[in-house]
Amino acid sequence: MKKKFPLLLRITVAIILIQTLRFKFTAHPDSVYIFTKVGLEPYGRIGTGITELIAGILLLIPKTVWIGAMLALGIIGGAIMMHLTRLGIEIKDDGGVLFITAVVTFILSAIILWTRRSEVKFF
Repeated sequence: MKKKFPLLLRITVAIILIQTLRFKFTAHPDSVYIFTKVGLEPYGRIGTGITELIAGILLLIPKTVWIGAMLALGIIGGAIMMHLTRLGIEIKDDGGVLFITAVVTFILSAIILWTRRSEVKFF
Protein backbone atom coordinates (compact mmCIF):
# COMPACT_ATOMS: atom_id res chain seq x y z
CA MET A 1 0.00 0.00 0.00
CA LYS A 2 2.90 2.35 0.73
CA LYS A 3 4.04 2.23 -2.89
CA LYS A 4 0.61 2.16 -4.49
CA PHE A 5 -0.85 5.23 -2.77
CA PRO A 6 1.74 7.72 -4.09
CA LEU A 7 1.30 6.25 -7.57
CA LEU A 8 -2.47 6.64 -7.26
CA LEU A 9 -2.01 10.30 -6.28
CA ARG A 10 0.25 10.91 -9.29
CA ILE A 11 -2.16 9.24 -11.68
CA THR A 12 -5.10 11.17 -10.22
CA VAL A 13 -3.42 14.55 -10.66
CA ALA A 14 -2.19 13.62 -14.14
CA ILE A 15 -5.70 12.57 -15.18
CA ILE A 16 -7.22 15.79 -13.84
CA LEU A 17 -4.66 17.90 -15.68
CA ILE A 18 -4.84 15.96 -18.92
CA GLN A 19 -8.63 15.57 -19.07
CA THR A 20 -9.09 19.36 -19.12
CA LEU A 21 -6.99 19.64 -22.27
CA ARG A 22 -9.87 18.76 -24.58
CA PHE A 23 -11.69 21.88 -23.37
CA LYS A 24 -8.66 24.12 -23.81
CA PHE A 25 -7.41 22.77 -27.14
CA THR A 26 -10.84 22.57 -28.80
CA ALA A 27 -11.79 26.10 -27.71
CA HIS A 28 -14.78 24.85 -25.76
CA PRO A 29 -17.12 27.82 -25.07
CA ASP A 30 -16.70 27.46 -21.28
CA SER A 31 -12.91 27.50 -21.55
CA VAL A 32 -13.00 30.47 -23.93
CA TYR A 33 -15.36 32.27 -21.50
CA ILE A 34 -13.00 31.70 -18.55
CA PHE A 35 -9.87 32.86 -20.33
CA THR A 36 -11.68 35.82 -21.93
CA LYS A 37 -12.89 36.91 -18.49
CA VAL A 38 -9.33 36.92 -17.13
CA GLY A 39 -7.97 38.58 -20.28
CA LEU A 40 -5.82 35.66 -21.47
CA GLU A 41 -7.78 34.32 -24.45
CA PRO A 42 -6.49 32.60 -26.63
CA TYR A 43 -2.78 32.51 -25.73
CA GLY A 44 -3.33 31.91 -22.01
CA ARG A 45 -5.74 29.06 -22.72
CA ILE A 46 -3.39 27.33 -25.13
CA GLY A 47 -0.27 28.05 -23.06
CA THR A 48 -1.92 26.77 -19.91
CA GLY A 49 -3.02 23.65 -21.77
CA ILE A 50 0.51 22.95 -22.99
CA THR A 51 1.91 23.50 -19.51
CA GLU A 52 -0.72 21.20 -17.96
CA LEU A 53 0.13 18.53 -20.53
CA ILE A 54 3.82 18.78 -19.64
CA ALA A 55 3.06 18.62 -15.90
CA GLY A 56 0.80 15.59 -16.40
CA ILE A 57 3.49 13.73 -18.34
CA LEU A 58 6.22 14.64 -15.83
CA LEU A 59 4.06 13.31 -12.98
CA LEU A 60 4.00 9.89 -14.65
CA ILE A 61 7.77 9.61 -15.14
CA PRO A 62 9.41 8.45 -11.88
CA LYS A 63 12.52 10.65 -12.15
CA THR A 64 10.52 13.82 -12.91
CA VAL A 65 7.61 13.46 -10.49
CA TRP A 66 8.80 16.33 -8.30
CA ILE A 67 9.10 18.65 -11.31
CA GLY A 68 5.59 17.75 -12.47
CA ALA A 69 4.20 18.30 -8.97
CA MET A 70 5.91 21.66 -8.67
CA LEU A 71 4.67 22.72 -12.10
CA ALA A 72 1.14 21.57 -11.24
CA LEU A 73 1.26 23.58 -8.00
CA GLY A 74 2.16 26.70 -9.95
CA ILE A 75 -0.49 26.21 -12.61
CA ILE A 76 -3.27 25.32 -10.20
CA GLY A 77 -2.18 28.01 -7.75
CA GLY A 78 -2.71 30.52 -10.56
CA ALA A 79 -6.11 29.02 -11.34
CA ILE A 80 -7.16 29.27 -7.69
CA MET A 81 -6.04 32.91 -7.56
CA MET A 82 -8.05 33.68 -10.70
CA HIS A 83 -11.10 32.09 -9.10
CA LEU A 84 -10.65 34.13 -5.93
CA THR A 85 -9.91 37.45 -7.65
CA ARG A 86 -11.62 37.59 -11.06
CA LEU A 87 -13.79 34.58 -11.78
CA GLY A 88 -15.54 33.74 -8.55
CA ILE A 89 -16.02 30.31 -7.05
CA GLU A 90 -18.91 29.37 -9.32
CA ILE A 91 -18.55 29.67 -13.08
CA LYS A 92 -21.59 29.48 -15.33
CA ASP A 93 -23.67 27.67 -12.70
CA ASP A 94 -21.18 24.81 -12.24
CA GLY A 95 -21.76 24.72 -8.49
CA GLY A 96 -18.08 25.46 -7.86
CA VAL A 97 -16.90 22.19 -9.39
CA LEU A 98 -13.97 23.79 -11.24
CA PHE A 99 -12.81 25.60 -8.10
CA ILE A 100 -13.13 22.51 -5.91
CA THR A 101 -11.26 20.43 -8.49
CA ALA A 102 -8.49 23.04 -8.53
CA VAL A 103 -8.20 23.00 -4.74
CA VAL A 104 -8.13 19.19 -4.62
CA THR A 105 -5.51 19.09 -7.39
CA PHE A 106 -3.42 21.68 -5.53
CA ILE A 107 -3.56 19.69 -2.29
CA LEU A 108 -2.70 16.40 -4.01
CA SER A 109 0.17 18.05 -5.88
CA ALA A 110 1.49 19.45 -2.59
CA ILE A 111 1.33 15.98 -1.02
CA ILE A 112 3.17 14.49 -4.00
CA LEU A 113 5.86 17.15 -3.81
CA TRP A 114 6.21 16.67 -0.05
CA THR A 115 6.68 12.92 -0.47
CA ARG A 116 9.34 13.56 -3.12
CA ARG A 117 11.05 16.44 -1.32
CA SER A 118 14.32 14.52 -1.00
CA GLU A 119 14.59 14.48 -4.81
CA VAL A 120 14.20 18.23 -5.20
CA LYS A 121 17.57 19.58 -6.22
CA PHE A 122 17.44 22.93 -4.45
CA PHE A 123 15.89 21.91 -1.10
